[in-house]
Amino acid sequence: MNSKRAIAQLLQHLSGVGVTHVPRVEFPKPVKPAQKTESTARGVAANTTADGVSAKDVTKPGRKSSKAAAVPEMRRPTSGLRSVEELKVTDADRPEALAEVQGLLLQELTDTQQKHDALCSLAAIVAKCRRCSELAATRKQTVFGVGDPNARIMFIGEAPGADEDAQGEPFVGEAGQLLNKIVTACKLRREDIYICNVLRCRPPGNRNPLPQEASNCREFLDAQIRIVQPEYIICWGAVAAQNLLNETRAVGKLRRQFFTHNGAKVMCTYHPSYLLRNPSAKKEVWDDMKFFMLELGVELQ
Repeated sequence: MNSKRAIAQLLQHLSGVGVTHVPRVEFPKPVKPAQKTESTARGVAANTTADGVSAKDVTKPGRKSSKAAAVPEMRRPTSGLRSVEELKVTDADRPEALAEVQGLLLQELTDTQQKHDALCSLAAIVAKCRRCSELAATRKQTVFGVGDPNARIMFIGEAPGADEDAQGEPFVGEAGQLLNKIVTACKLRREDIYICNVLRCRPPGNRNPLPQEASNCREFLDAQIRIVQPEYIICWGAVAAQNLLNETRAVGKLRRQFFTHNGAKVMCTYHPSYLLRNPSAKKEVWDDMKFFMLELGVELQ
């Protein structure tokens, strides 16, 4: 059946059912897209970002683009990242005080021998500690502290490194050798100082101590301070300064002044390992030590 015959039959059928008029519908003719010239194409490419946002919308201050608002927000991967809130240590996260440690602090600690014995007992408690499961699993040994139990001056560092972990004594690596030179230049003797760290276990890869790790170890640091009863404490580096003094400021903001902790005067300066990476900071540390020694009545050149 050809098309004309089909149309005739359809019209006959419509007429039979009472339809006598079919309105004519005009369909719009398709519009051919305008061809872009080479110069126009270059202009569009130069003024449009990959997201289709006009370059003018990006560069003009104070003007927001509706297209820009539709672009999804780019987020950094969160794997391995923790927020500040997650890093905070709450009271619920702090470990329960050990009865053995508290019992030591109730003893009479007036002479050097009594302090020595208390420190030895405390070191034995620390050696069994497994509060930080990662550190306990990776350490060779705990690094408790060393020096005069009746010292006037206490040094507090960050955490043991590889050399300290191997030898069981704080500040014996390259940074420790530099510390010895500073001590000698200050007309002091290392054996007259008590030296310890915020942590007593080496963090893997020598990373900074985590807040929870510092909290787990804080009971032992506080006990060492209470047993030795130093007149002065020097915090070497930001980790020691911020943990001991509950500070958030950088060491550069804490230098050349004294703070108070448990009856001791506290001074903060850069860690010797920082000086190894930044030799120009040695002058600042020397200025800090001259400031400190002047408090002890010793003037350094």
